[in-house]
Amino acid sequence: MKKIILSIALAGSITCVWAQQNPTAMKYAGIISPDLAKKHLSIIASDAYEGRETGKPGAEKAAHYIADEFKSLGLQPIVNGSYFFDVPLTENSLNATFAVGGKSFANGDSFYAVQPSTDRALNTSEIVFVGYGTEAEIGNTDLTGKIVLWINEDKAADGKPQGTSFRGSEARAAITKNLLSKNPAIILAANSEIAGVLTKYKNYILAPRLTIKKEDTKPAETKPAVFWITNEVAEELVKSGGKTFEQLKAGSGTAQTIKADVKLSYNSVKKDVKAVDVLGFLPGSDPKLKDEVLVISAHYDHIGLLPEGTKGDRVNNGADDDGSGTTGIMTIARAFSKAKKDGHGPRRSILFLGNVGEEKGLLGSEYYTDHPVIPLANTIADLNIDMIGRVGYEYKGKADSANYVYVIGSGMLSTDLHNVGEKANKTYTNMVLDYKYDDPKDPNDFYHRSDHYNFAKHGVPIIFYFNGEHADYHGVGDEVSKINFPLLAKRAQLAFYTAWDLVNADNRPLVDGKKEEGSK
Repeated sequence: MKKIILSIALAGSITCVWAQQNPTAMKYAGIISPDLAKKHLSIIASDAYEGRETGKPGAEKAAHYIADEFKSLGLQPIVNGSYFFDVPLTENSLNATFAVGGKSFANGDSFYAVQPSTDRALNTSEIVFVGYGTEAEIGNTDLTGKIVLWINEDKAADGKPQGTSFRGSEARAAITKNLLSKNPAIILAANSEIAGVLTKYKNYILAPRLTIKKEDTKPAETKPAVFWITNEVAEELVKSGGKTFEQLKAGSGTAQTIKADVKLSYNSVKKDVKAVDVLGFLPGSDPKLKDEVLVISAHYDHIGLLPEGTKGDRVNNGADDDGSGTTGIMTIARAFSKAKKDGHGPRRSILFLGNVGEEKGLLGSEYYTDHPVIPLANTIADLNIDMIGRVGYEYKGKADSANYVYVIGSGMLSTDLHNVGEKANKTYTNMVLDYKYDDPKDPNDFYHRSDHYNFAKHGVPIIFYFNGEHADYHGVGDEVSKINFPLLAKRAQLAFYTAWDLVNADNRPLVDGKKEEGSK
């Protein structure tokens, strides 16, 4: 349910009556300027950084640039005297073959696989078609050890539009979980959008996957794999049954076994990868509050280079995603460090956190929150900045295009935190705070797609600042030349003012919301 809190709640421990402007806060917010932002971003989003892909030289170069900036600002290196927090990663490459009736299909062209837990080879003469995967369709059919063909779309229901999006829905996630619990050998998930996704993102999909390295040496549990397949593959799988895949979809009622000669195998190749989060610490000035810490985070990694041989520009510079957020935390760090040098340092401490591996699955923030340098019990909130330098699709041409930001998650765990963010905006920046995506169930799923989520799942309140997707998202067009630097600076100033109030308040934000079910 969308949480937009329109009234000023009296509950909680932070007073949120709109305040007069604090000239001291305004003085240091002025350090967060378009010129300073352009200086940083023109470096970290340059071609020399090769798209900052995790585990590649460009990401390492970016980590050192951020660390050097933190050092120049006088931020403390709190990782055993270093600014670098090692994030142990494993690169997993997948070799997969797939043939139906002697016809071979290529990984990345007709299907792709989520990294299975174990290697496997399958050779079977039949599959089980389970329709939309509902319990009514599955019935008493035993799926153990079977190759299961599933329509990866929402089943039409009275009065509700049918969801066919590749990204899926909450209902489909539950169906996937249920199917996996029935221990099939593999699930073949057919969706009409897969062909287009593979055409557009083939290189990204086939790239080796990074995961957090597990120290557990126990043999991996054999779990069912999931292959996303095109409708073309689905047609080949069912043609011996005398009906087309579309006909089966239309008449889906109960599970049925279909003759199909399927040969399929997959195996993983693993190697260790070096990666680091970058941590800069600004200690608080109040002896009673300095053990409490506000995290201000952004991910510095991006998706790297297009393959060799690609014509034209190969560098995915990631100026907006998330060079803009990384620039934001560096400029905010400069503002707070100057305030401290001038005798106006924050009462609470601040951890500036540059995360690695966000594009690979929020890996850097996951590892940090599972192995925090500062106890999460002492962490009052995370302000996460991911893409604040552009105008998203929905604001193009609108009157507010240069004066808005999407705010996600601010009230999900803490009404206080939401009110602090509203107060900072009302008092200083007067931007349009758009809560359109402030819902974990939103189809775009932005709440789960950036580093703040790893704090939220541990019960740490968060705010996620975001400008929305645009035509250059995850493309070579995400260049510095397209960044709106005054807008970037204003959004970063909003985060600064919110942080200023949080670190100087008498009380930390009260956690009065609930973590999502299944969170830690």
